[in-house]
Amino acid sequence: MRIGYFLSCEEYDAHQVIEQAKLAEQAGFDCLWISDHFHPWNDEQGNSPFVWSVIGALSQVTSLPIATAVTCPTVRIHPAIVAQAAATAAHLTNGRFVLGVGSGEALNEHITAARWPNADERLAMLEEAVEVMRALWSGEYVNHHGPHYQVENARLFTLPAQPPPVYISGFGPKASALAGRIGDGYVTTKPDQDLIRVFRDNGGEGKPMQAGYKVCWSGDREAAVRTAHALWANESLPGELAQTLPSPAHFAQASQLVTPEMVADSITCGDDVQAHVDAFIPFAEAGFDDIHISQVGAARDSTSAEGFFEFYATKVLPRLREL
Repeated sequence: MRIGYFLSCEEYDAHQVIEQAKLAEQAGFDCLWISDHFHPWNDEQGNSPFVWSVIGALSQVTSLPIATAVTCPTVRIHPAIVAQAAATAAHLTNGRFVLGVGSGEALNEHITAARWPNADERLAMLEEAVEVMRALWSGEYVNHHGPHYQVENARLFTLPAQPPPVYISGFGPKASALAGRIGDGYVTTKPDQDLIRVFRDNGGEGKPMQAGYKVCWSGDREAAVRTAHALWANESLPGELAQTLPSPAHFAQASQLVTPEMVADSITCGDDVQAHVDAFIPFAEAGFDDIHISQVGAARDSTSAEGFFEFYATKVLPRLREL
């Protein structure tokens, strides 16, 4: 099992993300996750750098493996372009790159005025997109004429020694089954044993699984709860709202229904070591290979990032490695 750090491009600008990656490596984290968004979930988060530029920079300042969590290669960006970006990322990192993909959210994908498909169509598009990308990573000229994508006489000339693995996110049974059937691995943010079983039963047995979650370290727990609620109340929204709401303003409106107590129940806040260990245990028990932890609120408090990494390096990571 590897314990990683989750870089939030919604909450931090490119310079802050790069600095956190360096601090994560110094603190003893094993790997990195990085989110891929066009918009943040809400204006309070306030950032959304282009992930492929950031990955290029990360490749030069850290030796840690990097995975996207996750890229949507279906609507906003054609899969042929994602294939080129991922190939370059794998080349720059000397093979330390995993392309995590998912079916996306309207929040990011509607921006080109394309129709937002229903869930079944999005999964069909994702499956075809993975087919297109893998064909291009062969280094051969590709002509593809499918129901969703056209590729004509395309070839990638800058390729890594091995194609990047494709891990697929699954937050429902259909996506988890697709991940097992065509993915090289599985990505999620919840230790849901039922979905893990679906993944394994559909071809995922023995394939690696990655997960990630958020905490808000602070010496003042109540202040941490307020920070987590201001920035990430959207994480407590139910159902398919995360996939269908089209703008940060809509997420801010919906998040008015989320109380600080609801956020405190889902995001570990404060500096109680056991509470941070307890947040990790369900993911470890679920059998994840890589578990990534993100610190909420460091952009609001310049000491928060350094404090979090010192806290984890000296008090939490040693406990987690004992599990």
